[in-house]
Formats: sequence, C-alpha cells, structure tokens
Amino acid sequence: MRLRVLAALAALSLGALTACGQSGGGTSAAGPLRIMAPAAPGGGWDQTSRTAEQAFKAADPKRKVEVFNVPGAGGTIGLAQLAGEKGNGNLLMTMGLVMVGAIEQNKSKVTLAETTPIAKLTEEYELVVVPAQSPYKSLADLVAAWKADPAKVSISGGSAGGTDHIVAGLMAKAAGVDPKRVNYIAHSGGGEALNELLGNKVSAGISGVAEFAEHVKSGKLRALGVTSAERVPGLDAPTLKEGGLDVELANWRGFVAPAGLSEADKKALTDAVTKMHDSQPWKDAVTKNGWIDSFQTGQQFADFLAAEQTRVKAIIAEMGLVS
Repeated sequence: MRLRVLAALAALSLGALTACGQSGGGTSAAGPLRIMAPAAPGGGWDQTSRTAEQAFKAADPKRKVEVFNVPGAGGTIGLAQLAGEKGNGNLLMTMGLVMVGAIEQNKSKVTLAETTPIAKLTEEYELVVVPAQSPYKSLADLVAAWKADPAKVSISGGSAGGTDHIVAGLMAKAAGVDPKRVNYIAHSGGGEALNELLGNKVSAGISGVAEFAEHVKSGKLRALGVTSAERVPGLDAPTLKEGGLDVELANWRGFVAPAGLSEADKKALTDAVTKMHDSQPWKDAVTKNGWIDSFQTGQQFADFLAAEQTRVKAIIAEMGLVS
C-alpha cells in the first residue's frame, strides 16, 4: 500500500514538473499573453493594442490574449509597471515616439534601457484638425490667430512631450511663434482630446490620422493639415507644407517587453509578434487605419530605438518642452 502511495505521489510530482515546463519560455503553451496599453482607452496605443490582440488570436487561436490599460504620464506609469515584471516572457507593452518624449518631459526614473525591444510595428502621420464650427477655415487662418495671441489658441492632444506636442512645437517654430507660448492641453488618451474637439471646447487638435479620419469624413471635424510629405490618399487634407509650414513628422509604434528575458523567451515573443504581423487581420487593419507598415525586430529595432531617443531629446529641448 505504501509503495502505491509513493508511486502516486511521484506521478503527481512528475506531472507538476511537466506543467511547469510547459508554462515557461513565453510560448503559446505558456499561458495568456498580456498586452499593456500604457494610456487611457481611445488613443493610438489602445487602438494598436486591441488591433494586435485580434491579430494574435487569429494567428494562434489556442492562446489567450488580453489587453489592459495603465494610463498616465505619457506611458511612463505603465513603463514603471513593466519594469517591475522583469523576466516575464508573457507580457508586451505597446509604446512609441510619444513615450520617448514623455520620458524626457516627465524626467522618468525608469527609461527604455529597462526594457527588451521586440518589434517596431507601424508609422502614422499626424493630422491637425479644428471643430466643424471653428472660424478657422484653413491653416493660414489658424496661424494668423496664433501669431496675434498664442494664448487664445488652445491645442488639444496627447501626453506632454509626446508626438502631438512635438508637432505643435514644430508648427509654432515654423510659423514664427515661440514654442514655449503654445497653449497645449495634454491628455493621457485620445478619447479625451477628441471629446474636447467634438464639444467645440478647444481651438484645434493634433493626433494620428486614424484617430481623426472618420470624424473628418463625417463632417464633425475639419482637417487643416497632415504631417506627411505628400497628401494621404482618401483624406481631404493638405500637407502642412502646402499650408506654409515646413513640418514633416511620422509617429511610430511598437512593442517592448520586460528586461531580463531569457534568449528563449525573447525569441518566442519575437516569433509570436512576427506571426501576428504576417496575419491577414493585421494587414487589413494597417490598410484600413492608414498606417504604414514599418516592421523591424531584433537588433535593427534596438538600434532604431536608441537613435530615436537621441533625436527626440534634441527636438524637445530645442522646442523648450523640457527645462
């Protein structure tokens, strides 16, 4: 009897070890993949995260995928939370150019050095809009009012130091307005900025094309300019250069994971993201949202990320967005 009990215990122990082995390594057998959108619902990171969630599920139907939001401070609150998940091979955080600037703007103690770069996903141009009831019918109208009294022209956008804020600063500089005098109203999510615009509570707004395009098409917002070199197909908006402002900028988004990953976990996450990127639902979403596919992984993305940190730090310092 005692031998049978010992044999049963041994079998249970072996089963537990087998289960543990299956739960490690960041593979689809590892359990749920969690994607952090470090902003409130309704913005670009949230949209990218939830689009990726559906594409992940299509690419690997057996794996559970969950998106959760950690808003605040241009993503740096989420970044700090990610840093506390060191070695977690089942966690991704959506991030991008906004976070690079916010780290400098907020003097974040946690930086991107404490993450594992996984993949750059997309680029997207920024759109400058005004409410449908706005007296500003063109970019020239907005610039004239801006020059007359910068404080009276309120511009709603994402986090301080982020892409939207950088565009506002670059526009001001090109228009001959002191970037430090820009009346910029920062938000942790695109939904808040959009509500202010639709409620006619601000003069103008800046965000990614995908976040405003449908409202422009419906007539609720008026597009004054896009930050691309050439007009965006299907969007009734001139470029900022056409409107007299020499400004061109593309936002980008990607995934990072916690630091301290094993090589096996890093490869598993990179492979999973690559499979997601190659899925038809992701390709369809990229086209629908007007995103630019700029997929990079491995050292190529790590090098890009390092270069962006240097570039953005210089831009926001020049704009007077940091002391």
